[in-house]
Amino acid sequence: MSESLLYDDVVTCRACPRLVAYRESVKERGGPYWKRPVPGFGNPRAGLMIIGLAPSAQGGNRTGRIFTGDKSGDFLFKVLYSVGISNSPVSKGPGDGLKVDGAYITAVVKCAPPDNMPSVEEAERCASRFLIREIDMVKPKAIVVLGGFAYKWTIWALNKLGHRIKAKKFAHGSVTEADSGIKVFCSYHPSPQNTNTGRLNEKMMAEVLRMALEASKGNKA
Repeated sequence: MSESLLYDDVVTCRACPRLVAYRESVKERGGPYWKRPVPGFGNPRAGLMIIGLAPSAQGGNRTGRIFTGDKSGDFLFKVLYSVGISNSPVSKGPGDGLKVDGAYITAVVKCAPPDNMPSVEEAERCASRFLIREIDMVKPKAIVVLGGFAYKWTIWALNKLGHRIKAKKFAHGSVTEADSGIKVFCSYHPSPQNTNTGRLNEKMMAEVLRMALEASKGNKA
């Protein structure tokens, strides 16, 4: 799998009319904005994937990098740095010197959706076009899913790839293992509605990430 070919296919995609219209109509708060699908980034040979829901309208849709330029990204990268996955606790945008050697980070849906909620059809279309290819490219030993939506579609994609895995009820800190040995670790999404209310704190997320890092060591699946 060519990483550059995957990147090109992602950023030129216009398969979902509703998402295309929304991402391109987002009011700019100082531009220019990316306003295209947001590709995954990081180290595709790390053995660890981190999968979120979708880029936010004023975050990845603005910067062109997932979990960058919004409060979810601010929280996530502070924790990623604390456990040694990234070289910086700050993610401002491409060109800021950030490197993520310890994981490959992506989202189920590559375009910012209205109200942060893609339709089932949009999620399936995007996951079948890109998430499946990303998992096949990275061949992870461990995956951290951020939220129940990411968990559902990661399980779906793994099964499509032949990794038989049965979804459990989503819960922070739970682990589900495929017959191939890939482990899926669940974390609440680092959205303000979770972090501002205390439902998710840095220690909780760091514990999940450390477990996943340990599971990602050794030979890949």
